[in-house]
Amino acid sequence: MEITEKAPAKLNLFLDTPFNHPDGLQEWNMVMTSVDLADYVKINVVPNKVGIKVKTNTGFLPNDSRNLAYQAARILQERFKIRAKVMIEIRKHIPVAAGMGGGSSDAAAVLRGLNRIWKLGLSLEELAKIGLEIDSDVPFCVYGQTAHVVGKGEQVIPLKKLPPMWIVIAKPKLSVSTPYILNKLNHDNIQHLKIERMLDAIDKNDFDGICASVGNVLEQVTGKEYPEILQIKERMVKYGANAAQMSGTGPTVFGICSKSTRAKHIVNSLKGFCHEVYLVRTL
Repeated sequence: MEITEKAPAKLNLFLDTPFNHPDGLQEWNMVMTSVDLADYVKINVVPNKVGIKVKTNTGFLPNDSRNLAYQAARILQERFKIRAKVMIEIRKHIPVAAGMGGGSSDAAAVLRGLNRIWKLGLSLEELAKIGLEIDSDVPFCVYGQTAHVVGKGEQVIPLKKLPPMWIVIAKPKLSVSTPYILNKLNHDNIQHLKIERMLDAIDKNDFDGICASVGNVLEQVTGKEYPEILQIKERMVKYGANAAQMSGTGPTVFGICSKSTRAKHIVNSLKGFCHEVYLVRTL
């Protein structure tokens, strides 16, 4: 049986990490949303054989057990004692190592797809719990809708649909290591953020309130290491974005616009300065 799952990119409208757990993992307090920039994950299962094979259209991703989609297939195989060969083909459109959750979204797509193929009957909540064993972004990507994400990433609380908006995404030609940034993070030396205003703005469908409430505490760390990230953010605001900030641990920066004409102006203004620029909508 063969199916194809869409794996949308994620953006952090709001991100704070109040403390570290005793096991070293972060406590998260985030608002995340999915956008219509997506990978496509084709899953083919051959019964009564063994193994997992991953193929991608890029040379930047490992195709072995380091790949998060591979890990998702292996977990379900082992947990439910299923003897089958899983072949995964990933058509990448989400930039790699960009802070947009591409690998996590691919893994979530495999979880959803195999759940359907093998008729496991797992709820999104159950798939999200399994996804946390792979990466903290996988639970959100299982849901793939605007949500308040707390805990280690396993608590995903769906929120109302966002008001209409255009998003300009800019990825500079550099890669940022998430473990490196989190290791540099000192909770006592950064200014933590309050999420209540963002949640209230989303509840009221308040575009201006959302723009006024964006924030990412990790910008204070990544921006210091890679100043070009802050330069892109400044340019977006200068060219007319209602709000702009870094997503995840970076290096991707996104700008929010109320009008497509303004968003297209920002795209044209950033081309030549930035490696990759996309114009997208929220899902």
